[in-house]
Amino acid sequence: MSTKIFVNLPVKDLAKSRDFFSQLGYGFNAQFSDENAACLVISEDIFAMLLTEPFFKSFTKKDIADSRTSTEAMIALSAESRAQVDDLCDKALAAGGSPAGDPQDHGFMYGRSFYDLDDHHWEVVWMDPAAIEQQQA
Repeated sequence: MSTKIFVNLPVKDLAKSRDFFSQLGYGFNAQFSDENAACLVISEDIFAMLLTEPFFKSFTKKDIADSRTSTEAMIALSAESRAQVDDLCDKALAAGGSPAGDPQDHGFMYGRSFYDLDDHHWEVVWMDPAAIEQQQA
């Protein structure tokens, strides 16, 4: 069995967060979703648990970071093409997200980033498979 990752993120408004990520083309696993949590399915092995802030707080003794003024993490996702990077980031911006920085174009690698509705920082990156193969040779 492959290792799966469940990134837990606090959200202020679960319904708005579900709508935001649905507009990006993602679905949710109903088995792990309720009025306090939504299990965002990013891929077969990657999930983000969107947890209402009070529910998130029940799992930690620490304060929840204010993502509007601090960066608690940057979640990076790979893309299959430059076009897929642009498509996902454009959808995020259209759904109410905001740019987290300028696009980065290094020729063999291209990336963009956005903040979701709760100001969590998401990176979307494409790397040219041929350039990766050349580095490994």
